[in-house]
Parts: sequence; structure tokens; C-alpha cells
Amino acid sequence: MPRITISGLGIEYELLGEPGAQAVAITPGGRFGKDSPGIRELGELLAARGRRVLLWDRPNCGASDISFDGNNESELQAHTLTQLIRTLDLGPTAIGGGSAGSRVSLIAAAHDPEIVSHLLQWWISGGLISLMMLGASYCCEAAVAASMGGMEAVTRLPLWAEQQERNPRNRDIILGQDPDGFIATMEKWASAFLPSESSPVPGMSPEDFGKLTMPVLIFRGSPKDLYHPAHIAEWVHRLVPHSKLIDPPWAEDAFQQRIITAAQTGSGHFLDWPLLAPAILEFTGRSSSR
Repeated sequence: MPRITISGLGIEYELLGEPGAQAVAITPGGRFGKDSPGIRELGELLAARGRRVLLWDRPNCGASDISFDGNNESELQAHTLTQLIRTLDLGPTAIGGGSAGSRVSLIAAAHDPEIVSHLLQWWISGGLISLMMLGASYCCEAAVAASMGGMEAVTRLPLWAEQQERNPRNRDIILGQDPDGFIATMEKWASAFLPSESSPVPGMSPEDFGKLTMPVLIFRGSPKDLYHPAHIAEWVHRLVPHSKLIDPPWAEDAFQQRIITAAQTGSGHFLDWPLLAPAILEFTGRSSSR
């Protein structure tokens, strides 16, 4: 699988479709990698209809390198995405994703809007319960492990298991951290998930939303989904008045059902994502003039 160095980090990626075609970058949610079921299937549908599709493992995901640099994890990943697009010379690219992928795409588009032709948003995380759970699972568990058993204990956490299995260098990266410095970093990263009354998305200020001058497509959240609530997508839509807000191509309880099925059978969280292809193709076929 192709691998490239971005700001000193080894990043695993794959390109589907014909060179020179309109580029689309898809970013998974959670700390899942590009090989999670549903991601490639979405990419292949887009490539079959004339898009050049970038699938990638973010820092701290899949086979890419782990890093604890940056103000927060989403910002680290967002800056890596725009650098990756520029290094691969893809030109202005439609970027999108769900859950953590939506957050990374939002921050990337605000950080480097000139390289983003279109912005695609679904499963936008937000709300008190969602953000408290994200801070706890991404940061607090690792900080507690480091405080109790040092960095060796952190390497044994399930949330870092795949990254170490697919990229043995990652174990050394974790073990190379000073425990006190690592705990401080986790505290800083966790603070990014503190709910705000002025912004629906961690890492995005109200002013950042004003930088999103490209065409923006938002799929509605579900009132039944505490991770990606409906009112968060609607709030983002209000902050980006030119955005288009549409219904998603799945049932209101689709995310909950995927979580339940994944826990029971080990199936993926993103199996419904290929259903997004028709709307993405139609939207990215429009002019991106601003």
C-alpha cells in the first residue's frame, strides 16, 4: 500500500480512479482506518463514476504513524489531510467524512480553504453526551493508564491495538513518550471536547465557519442519535448559510443498529456509507466557483 511522509509522519493512503479527475477525499470516523468495511465500497462507487478518490489512514489510525503533536487530535489530522492533498498534487479536492471524519474535514476546510473544492458532512458529532464520551474514550482512558502503569500500560489499551499491529513502529512511539508529558497532552486534547455555547463542533470557532466559502453539503443528523444529533447538523447549517441540508439515505435509527450489530457480530460501523454516493456525485459535479 502506498505510504508517504507528511511532516515527519508515515501516512498510509490509496488512490482510486483516473489521475486528473475531480478528487474526493473520504475520512472515516472514530479511530478507524481506511480499510473499515464501507469506506472502500463508497470510494469505488465514486471512482466508477469518474472521481479520483483518496482513502487514507489519519495519524493515530490504521497503519499510519501515531503522533501526540498539535493542539488537539482533530487539528493534527486536518492539517495532515490538506498537506497530503497538496503533496499528492490532487488539486482542489472535495473532502468529506462522518463523525470524527466530519470534524477533521471541517477543520481542514477552514484551515486551508483554497485546496477544498467542496465540503461534505454527515454524522456531525456534538452535544453534551457525545462530546463527554469522546473526550473520555480518546483521551481520559489513556491518561489514566499512563498514570497507573506508565506508557507500557498505554500500549495495552484496546484503542491502540490495531495501530501497533499494523505498524510496529507505533509501539516504540508510545513507549517513547514521557508519562507526565503524555498525560498533559491528553488533558489538552480532552479539553477540546468541552461543549461550547458558541460553536457546535470541537476545534471550530464561529469565525472558522465563515471561512467555509466552498459549496457545503450537510446530511441531517438523527434525533435518535446521541452521538451525531440532528440539532448539531442544523446548527452547522445555520453557521454556513449557503450550505445545502438534505436528509440522509438511511433510517433514523441506522447508526444505533450498526453499533448494536457491530458489537454482536464484529461488522463495521460504516456499511451504509456507500448509500451516500449518488448525492456526493451530484453535488461534486457542480461548479465550485466562490
